[in-house]
Amino acid sequence: MRRSLVLLSAGLTVLTTGFAAAQNNNTPRNLILFIPDGLRALKVTPETAPAMAAVRDKGVNFKNSHSLFPTFTMANGSAMSTGHYLGDTGVFSNTIWTNYTSVPAGDTVVPFIENDAVLGDIDEHFKGDYLNEETILKMARDKGLSTAAIGKVGPTYQFDHTDKPEKPGLHSVVFDDSTGAKNGVALSDEVKAALTKAGLPLATPPRGDNSKAGDAKTPGTTVANVAQQAYFADVATKVVLPMFKARNKPFVLVFWSRDPDGSQHNTGDSLNQIKPGINGPTSMAGIKNADDNLAQIRKALDELGLAATTNIMVQADHGFSTISKESKTSPSAKLSYDDTPKDFLPMGFLAIDLAKALDLPLFDPNDKNAKIEGNKHPKAGNGVLGKDPEKPDLVVATNGGSDLIYLPNKDKKLAAKTIKALLEQDYVSGLFVEDSLGRFPGTLPLSSINLRGKSATPTPSIVVNFRSYASDCGEAPTNCSVQVADTVLRQGQGMHGSFSRGDTMNFMAAIGPDFKTAYVSEIPVSNADVGMTAAQLLGLRGAQNGGLVGRVMSEALPNGIVPKAYAGTQKSKPAEGGLVTVLNFQRVGSQRYFDAAGFPGRTLGLEVDKLGMETGKQKTAGK
Repeated sequence: MRRSLVLLSAGLTVLTTGFAAAQNNNTPRNLILFIPDGLRALKVTPETAPAMAAVRDKGVNFKNSHSLFPTFTMANGSAMSTGHYLGDTGVFSNTIWTNYTSVPAGDTVVPFIENDAVLGDIDEHFKGDYLNEETILKMARDKGLSTAAIGKVGPTYQFDHTDKPEKPGLHSVVFDDSTGAKNGVALSDEVKAALTKAGLPLATPPRGDNSKAGDAKTPGTTVANVAQQAYFADVATKVVLPMFKARNKPFVLVFWSRDPDGSQHNTGDSLNQIKPGINGPTSMAGIKNADDNLAQIRKALDELGLAATTNIMVQADHGFSTISKESKTSPSAKLSYDDTPKDFLPMGFLAIDLAKALDLPLFDPNDKNAKIEGNKHPKAGNGVLGKDPEKPDLVVATNGGSDLIYLPNKDKKLAAKTIKALLEQDYVSGLFVEDSLGRFPGTLPLSSINLRGKSATPTPSIVVNFRSYASDCGEAPTNCSVQVADTVLRQGQGMHGSFSRGDTMNFMAAIGPDFKTAYVSEIPVSNADVGMTAAQLLGLRGAQNGGLVGRVMSEALPNGIVPKAYAGTQKSKPAEGGLVTVLNFQRVGSQRYFDAAGFPGRTLGLEVDKLGMETGKQKTAGK
């Protein structure tokens, strides 16, 4: 509790001091949050992404950026939308354990939450607001601003998931993959009329070939998500922005571009091969697609006369890595599967290996709790372990570059056995354990990475980070990041979620009347800071249940305070075999920014100081 209060105090202090610079004039400001999903910071150049490079080079370049771990979309979307860390929002990954059966998710206790109907279901179960924190769109809507969220299904709706279009009052305009379908957010008559006038359909077009992930013998997509995102960009520029201008009041627009994430995940350029991985032509086409959308939005702002009063913040939810399916220690990799190349890790390898090590029956929560035996693996990788699948001893929520483990009975002996089993696998690189279970050699507590807070959803018992390294792809190490991933996708395709610097280093930049020009910031920033800064720019104030908050990025504002930043390292006690979980972090005031973590030699970007303890090396702050 004391740590939470200290963090809250620090966040509010910077909030107050950084605000004056942005609000010295009385001109109402608009805000656009543009999220190029999965965009790696160092892939942006004037050649690959001219629109994003222009925002970075002419506005503010947040050079020391951070995605929150676990580095997944819904998790970081929750941080951007609320300004809180994941320990408060409870969105620990894209797939979580909810401790009840979600019907819209396919009758499972481990729902994949990039789905509007699933989010509504989870809301209903957790007292109407699973995030347990107010979002910036809700606060803006309550204040009378025009609000809209457009783009990828899941994180888009999360920005105003408690809005009820069927009730009287102001509502956010929401467009995502589900618009026009049964589970889509309803459109108002005003919006439908504007769509018709603009010659646009009332339903979002599908992704087409971009959605094709392929399989072990068939390459995935070789095209970007052009048609669907062209529709979203047209909705933003031909319907929403003109409508907001006509209302003549401030607005907030969130545009969540599925690319380059979708094209990097499903890339067909590198089937079962590490290279080119996510550096092939399909991934580059995805980056260009997102950049084209941003360019179209900025052009519309100019044509509508809104550019001078609109701030634009561009931030990716996470970085990206090429998938590896290789392990020399995993029992699951020694079995043969119909859909997995020989000696490769199957989907659900963590659940399979733990079931064997703990001598517990394994059931598939995505297949009516069917028992997994022989040469089978869970359909979605998730697993419930124990004699009774309805009352499991252990639950694995599979996500990608990291997985979540839940111990429903809080069994400390089982926790110790599980940790011992995990330490024996070469694909593991760093373990984080729920504080109430105690301290275990080789692990760090969840509180050390802000995963223990006021969340409404269940807190994981153990978070497992997977091994990462850099291939010899000929670019910066973060662009060449490779990670072991628990996913249906194949070696050579793309994933994220790990504590690799390749995943934590996201693209971040900003431009507009309330930001400095041609400014390079060396100070650490995170996606939680995005939420706090957005709220500050708009003059929003909301109730806070938790204290794990970001800070206002005052150094990016004209005449704003430029705080000092420090770098440090935290290190666990060594496990029996000598493995140590090491955490590299930076600090601004009482707030930590997490660079990389894991076992030395198994995480890209992880540096180990000689003392293996918190240090006080000061980083040079931007001037």
